[in-house]
Amino acid sequence: MLAPPFTPRTPMQTFVYASHRKPDTYVWLRDQDRFDVLPTELSARLGELRFVLAVELTPERQLPRADVATVLADLQRQGWHLQLPPADATIG
Repeated sequence: MLAPPFTPRTPMQTFVYASHRKPDTYVWLRDQDRFDVLPTELSARLGELRFVLAVELTPERQLPRADVATVLADLQRQGWHLQLPPADATIG
């Protein structure tokens, strides 16, 4: 089932998955288990993804290692957000 449209006033339900292949690398999805929205090459590099948590995001929410505005924008625009380890600028 696809998520309803996001507006800044309503929370967005999100789903976070950890990469088995890339330590401390997470994929945020707008729709649970919708891995088909990920680019094929990214999916191949990340390998199997393990569900970590479901969380409601709002622009006011603080995230420990990600900018919530960036996460929300990526989720709204493409349905996913890639969170890399702090030391990584790119994956590959």
